[in-house]
Amino acid sequence: MFAGLQGWHLLIVLAVILLLFGAAKLPALAKSVGQSARVFKGEMKAMKEEDGPAAAENAAVDPTTVKNSGSEPETPPRA
Repeated sequence: MFAGLQGWHLLIVLAVILLLFGAAKLPALAKSVGQSARVFKGEMKAMKEEDGPAAAENAAVDPTTVKNSGSEPETPPRA
């Protein structure tokens, strides 16, 4: 799709972006994109940390599949 692009194509695209947004707004735009990426990365890390204990808990032996030996009362699985 972009295989035909050359270096001067990129310069034209950058010039158009500069004309559209203006030189004064570009640093603020870059800062905003960086902050958004940082927040997204932090949220993804938090989601993985939340899922970590739950995934380990699900990997443990399911009490409904193990036959009760009679020494302990059978407990229903947690929801």
